[in-house]
Amino acid sequence: MTGTDAVAPGAEGRPEIEVVDVRAGMFGAHGTGDTSGFGGLQRPVAMAPAATRPYGGWFDEAVDVLEEVLTESGTDFAAAVERVVVAPPGPHAELTLHVAREHVVAVCQALRDDQDLRFELSLGVSGVHYPHDTGRELHAVYHLTSVTHSRSLRLEVAVPDADPHVPSTVSVYPTNDWHERETWDFFGIVFDGHPALARIEMPDDWPGHPQRKDYPLGGIPVEYKGATVPPADQRRSYS
Repeated sequence: MTGTDAVAPGAEGRPEIEVVDVRAGMFGAHGTGDTSGFGGLQRPVAMAPAATRPYGGWFDEAVDVLEEVLTESGTDFAAAVERVVVAPPGPHAELTLHVAREHVVAVCQALRDDQDLRFELSLGVSGVHYPHDTGRELHAVYHLTSVTHSRSLRLEVAVPDADPHVPSTVSVYPTNDWHERETWDFFGIVFDGHPALARIEMPDDWPGHPQRKDYPLGGIPVEYKGATVPPADQRRSYS
């Protein structure tokens, strides 16, 4: 399976991972940008498939309770939770819920407030850019922890590059304030309803979002004792 092949059935009817891109070199750089010496290395960029029940451990109970709470509040669980992922296989598996952006606040509210879930702590929001995941290029990832039940899970919301809007979750998790600003700063995901969505690390007039894969690999030339170190994509390639 290469390129942007769709999910295909694997052994015993289980879905295989979806490969959205194949990167070459240590950093996925093209031309002279890869100075690592690993120019011949090829690595797939793959999306984990939906898990099938039983998920294992406490995962089944948590998903069932979330479905019950959302249904009681008038939210269609199937529309809110697009996919349940349990990965990697084995005893260290983690639970990730892929959530439709229009329902992310309701899902966070349910996860925080229900007594059987109690994911009362958000450890932050981060971004991921998959340029070849067509229509889902930008992903916002939420890391939630239940101090009450000593459990952790992730939420993942995918939006298109052409419409990078996600509702802010600051009303549910106030600690996401700076994290949403950082994700906007570095990836360009717009968190609608954020109280003050502005850059937090880069200057206000900085062009672009520097952790996106399509951002130029080079940096700002640095002078050192009269010499100049050029940006990485202008240096010699050792591949």
